[in-house]
Amino acid sequence: MAQRILALAAEEVPERLQEALQSLGEGELGDMVTRQALKGREMAALLRGIFKGSPCSQPSGVLRRLQIYKHCIPLVESGDLHLGKVSEIIGLLMLEARQLPGHALAELATLFVDVIKGGSLSNGKSLELFSTVLTALASSKESLAYGKGELNGEEFKKQLINTLCSSKYVHLCQDIPLSGEELQFVVEKILRMFSKLDLQEIPPLVYQLLLLSAKGSKKTVLEGIISFFNQLDKRQKEEQRVATVPLDQLRHVEGTVILHIVSVINLDQDLGEELIKHLKTEQQKDPGRALCPFSVALLLSVAVKHRLQEQIFDFLKTSITRSCKDLQFLQASKFLQDLFPQQYDVTAVILEVVKNSAFGWDHVTQGLVDLGFSLMESYEPKKPFGGKAADTSYGLSKMPAQQACRLGASILLETFKVHEPIRSDILEQVLNRVLTKAASPVSHFIDLLSNIVVSAPLVLQTSSSKVTETFDNLSFLPIDTVQGLLRAVQPLLKVSMSVRDSLILVLQKAIFSRQLDARKAAVAGFLLLLRNFKVLGSLSTSQCSQVIGASQVQADVHACYNSAANEAFCLEILGSLRRCLSQQADVRLMLYEGFYDVLRRNSQLASSIMETLLSQIKQYYLPQQDLLPPLKLEGCIMAQGDQIFLQEPLAHLLCCIQHCLAWYNSTVHLCQGAEDDDEEEDVGFEQNFEEMLESVTRRMIKSELEDFELDKSADFSLSSGVGVKNNIYAIQVMGICEVLIEYNFNIGNFSKNKFEDVLGLFTCYNKLSEILKEKAGKNKSTLGNKTARSFLSMGFVSTLLTALFRDNTQSHEESLAVLRSSTEFLRYAVSVALQKVQQLEETGQTDGPDGQNPEKLFQNLCKITRVLLWRYTSIPTVVEESGKKKGKSISLLCLEGLLRIFNTVQQLYAARIPQFLQALDITDGDAEETDINVTEKAAFQIRQFQRSLVNQFSHAEDDFSSKETQSLITVLSTLSKLLDPASQQFLQFLTWTVKVCKENDLEDIACCKGLLSLLFSLHVLYKSPVSLLRELAQDIHACLGDIDQDIEVESRSHFAIVNTKTAAPTVCLLVLGQADKVLEEVDWLIKKLTSLGSGTSEDSSQASNQTQALEKGVILQLGTLLTVYHELVQTALPAGSCVDTLLRSLSKTYAILTSLIKHYIQACRSTSSTIPGRLEKLVKLSGSHLTPQCYSFITYVQVRPKLTVAKVYQSAKVLRDTKPIPNLIFAIEQYEKFLIHLSKKSKVNLMQYMKLSTSRDFRINASMLDSALQEHNMEDAENEPDNDQSSTTEQTDENQEPKKKRRRKK
Repeated sequence: MAQRILALAAEEVPERLQEALQSLGEGELGDMVTRQALKGREMAALLRGIFKGSPCSQPSGVLRRLQIYKHCIPLVESGDLHLGKVSEIIGLLMLEARQLPGHALAELATLFVDVIKGGSLSNGKSLELFSTVLTALASSKESLAYGKGELNGEEFKKQLINTLCSSKYVHLCQDIPLSGEELQFVVEKILRMFSKLDLQEIPPLVYQLLLLSAKGSKKTVLEGIISFFNQLDKRQKEEQRVATVPLDQLRHVEGTVILHIVSVINLDQDLGEELIKHLKTEQQKDPGRALCPFSVALLLSVAVKHRLQEQIFDFLKTSITRSCKDLQFLQASKFLQDLFPQQYDVTAVILEVVKNSAFGWDHVTQGLVDLGFSLMESYEPKKPFGGKAADTSYGLSKMPAQQACRLGASILLETFKVHEPIRSDILEQVLNRVLTKAASPVSHFIDLLSNIVVSAPLVLQTSSSKVTETFDNLSFLPIDTVQGLLRAVQPLLKVSMSVRDSLILVLQKAIFSRQLDARKAAVAGFLLLLRNFKVLGSLSTSQCSQVIGASQVQADVHACYNSAANEAFCLEILGSLRRCLSQQADVRLMLYEGFYDVLRRNSQLASSIMETLLSQIKQYYLPQQDLLPPLKLEGCIMAQGDQIFLQEPLAHLLCCIQHCLAWYNSTVHLCQGAEDDDEEEDVGFEQNFEEMLESVTRRMIKSELEDFELDKSADFSLSSGVGVKNNIYAIQVMGICEVLIEYNFNIGNFSKNKFEDVLGLFTCYNKLSEILKEKAGKNKSTLGNKTARSFLSMGFVSTLLTALFRDNTQSHEESLAVLRSSTEFLRYAVSVALQKVQQLEETGQTDGPDGQNPEKLFQNLCKITRVLLWRYTSIPTVVEESGKKKGKSISLLCLEGLLRIFNTVQQLYAARIPQFLQALDITDGDAEETDINVTEKAAFQIRQFQRSLVNQFSHAEDDFSSKETQSLITVLSTLSKLLDPASQQFLQFLTWTVKVCKENDLEDIACCKGLLSLLFSLHVLYKSPVSLLRELAQDIHACLGDIDQDIEVESRSHFAIVNTKTAAPTVCLLVLGQADKVLEEVDWLIKKLTSLGSGTSEDSSQASNQTQALEKGVILQLGTLLTVYHELVQTALPAGSCVDTLLRSLSKTYAILTSLIKHYIQACRSTSSTIPGRLEKLVKLSGSHLTPQCYSFITYVQVRPKLTVAKVYQSAKVLRDTKPIPNLIFAIEQYEKFLIHLSKKSKVNLMQYMKLSTSRDFRINASMLDSALQEHNMEDAENEPDNDQSSTTEQTDENQEPKKKRRRKK
């Protein structure tokens, strides 16, 4: 039969062909096609013949065609046919499909859907035909029956696609031609299904969805995936105890999905671009939705091996700094905090990604490491030009850049802890940066290295070769870097002998290097080794400044055999260090400063070290008891050509001896009671030192300055060799005196004779100090003005101050009276304390013993604070007799010291502020630390300084101390930071500050500035300061008068602090400065408003409520600010900074008003909402109370008389005052332009409130014209006025105004 059909088809006789086909039943036709297909011959010709004999114009033909299609689809899917034959059949069927009528196509498409749902598709070859059928169906215009109704072809196709949109059949959608709308529909439906599926089913579905996104809707796909996992993460946090989804399962699914997205992005670059674009847009609207842990992890995974890395890191770094700035912005304003109670912190999100990456997210780790280093390098501490880098490692990181750098370090440290495979890579990169960035600050990398080693010290063993390689470069690194690096890797030296030996070789070579820094590095390294390798029998180091060792290395490195071996090792190092005692002063100085710490940690080396010091001091000590002075100063200097250098820092040597001896006597000597032999052996150097120091003390007191060739006639200029030598001598002698003062006070045991010796030494010190100050004053030398750094230790300073001011013991009374009788000595003791605190504030450490021990420093700081606080509050400055001698009073010095201490504690010891305040409160010394209320304690201290400030204001004008008042205000400002803004104490302090400003007619400019700055800083943490600014502006207006002389300003003084001396420029500039800060907040809010308006939030009602709250806040702030400017623009401000600042501030105000109007224009476009009545009132206020006054003020600035200034100065000043005017005019006109746009959009005539602008280009003032003509007719040159631009008409007014101006300027 097949052959017959083929023959009939070839004869071109359609009637006969149709008859032959009609004679075949449905089964016979199918069998024939199957047999022919299996034979593989003439299959295509047979199908063509059948289609030729089945015209679509006849119902029977259509039916036959459908039978062929229905039979061929299972046949093709059966797998019995050759692939070539299958393609041929499908191709032919696809060609003929377009001829089928709509109902036939619908039936065929429905058949396909049933086949797909039934799972009969084995190889999917027939799906190509399904695509063609759907395309043909979509173009059909017939009405097709569907259910009980009828649909056209397009709608029928959509229904079929909807049926197919389930997780099992998503992959089929890739082969179906879809319009943009249909694709969007498919994607949204699949995304909605996520929440109904089991978690394990989601990754394959995501992969299919990503492949489908190649056709379009990339943004929807990415947004849906990120949003889904963000919601899952949030739900996981909320359900921590009873989680519906196990955490590890969720993290593994997230990791798999991220891998799928990365793999698809590698194939489709546009998807990566779309991801960044989407997150950037979303970040503007809602950072919390854009940068969630999932999206950050996704970005970091994409960044690893992709060309988008730079874009991604730039985006993340910008987001991090912006988040830090926003948080800083919010924390500084109660007004903003009320509007934004939930604060988004991207740093916490990124650290959460590190924590999540522990669940097998290996694809994220490299991105985390790269981001960490990128942050540390982009925001590293900057080195000022020609100066030392600002090291912020010991302080709080407050700037966004510092916080970003800290975040980078935290990322790397946490990644190091979580991911073992990447540890060596992180360690190597850190070490590389320490070496290669030697010229720039590397303290942040060294801190990171130290933290890494502490977290996993034994990991360094696997990377010991890299550490050894780093040691080879020690000689080329700055000394600070060397010391930090060695301290960081020190635990490794105890567990790896090879590393220790390689370090010793490097250090021994460095000792003989030509480079001074290399030799200093060698000394630093050897001292570190001596401190940390204990000799058998050494005392416990529980009081050591840096507890390194057992706590870091989980091994008993101090076992007996180790300690025995260490002795020879340490003695060998000491032998190497002795050679350094013949090198430059800097090298010797390091040794002298390091020996004390070595002794404390390695007490068995005491004998060797003390003998070394004894032999060194003997080179300069004159044993003959009658020789003055007792030390050979000439041996301490060295001449090279015309230049003179210090060779031996003798004062430091003596200081080292004094501290080592004191420690030896108090510690080792007491522990050797049973060891008679050792005691006898050690008595030699101990007795020698004591006799020597006793002799030096006695002879130093007897010595006159002439004995040192340092009398008043000596040359101290730094330009001559003799002057340099005398300066060196003077500093050495002063240092020796200080060392001996500390020594004699400590051994004196409150003996009157010893304290007389102390005073005698101080007299010698003071004479030299006075001469140096006098000479420095004459030479105006910057170097000479710097006070020499004191040799007294911080611990001794705290002891001395306590004894001088707080010791009431009866037996000490007589001896202490000797020291207390000298006001100069008391002033000196407080000055040294001030110097030590300043050094601690600037560097985080002090000179002398325990200078790097945070715990000891904190204790000493508390002691010093207690004494200074008692001294200042007990003895007011007025009581002191400070008029007799030059210099500051002791009370004022105490106050300066307290100010520095309060700053230092907040910087360095923020975590220990409760303990610090507890230490100051003597009455409550037994309270437990857990009970400490910082606000209460701080408020108690504040009250003491409040009393002092009130006393200052109540003094007569002659007794008023501006310097002390300024310091008191600064102290109050510093302490106020410790108060909780929500507490009652804070409110009381704010009320008190307002009261002080209102009641005190303070004419001192600096104090006024300090007091108002304090008021503003407090007020912003309580509520918005706009109402306060309005009152101050009214006071300024009343004080300075109106620009129109005919108007008398109502005198309504709110604040007495605003008076003729302070109103301008001081108060005016402060008010404008604070107004600018409010404008910045408003501008920030408007940007947030714009982003909220453009976003399509899930909870539209919540977004609407937030938008309304923000709009209300913005309009209220601007409305009150307009009243502030309303007062200021009518004020007769003096020429100069006030006018300039006001004009610029007005320009900014109009620019922000324009931004607000633009926001409402956008809102009117997107929604049909009307503008709120509040906005209308604001526009009305700006039109009636600001714009007209601005134009009047501009005229006032341009035409006011300037008789009092010279021509050249006049033109320069006019130019400066009028320079911001064009910008202000432009800002006003832009505001009005957008008001017109908003009026059209909202159908509300807002321009009815705006008056017609003044034309400034062509302006004729009739009175001025008459005046000018009269002056022109006057030929008397002597009386020719300079103020021909005056806007006044009467001659009397012209003459009076300049006089008033002159009087105000005085």
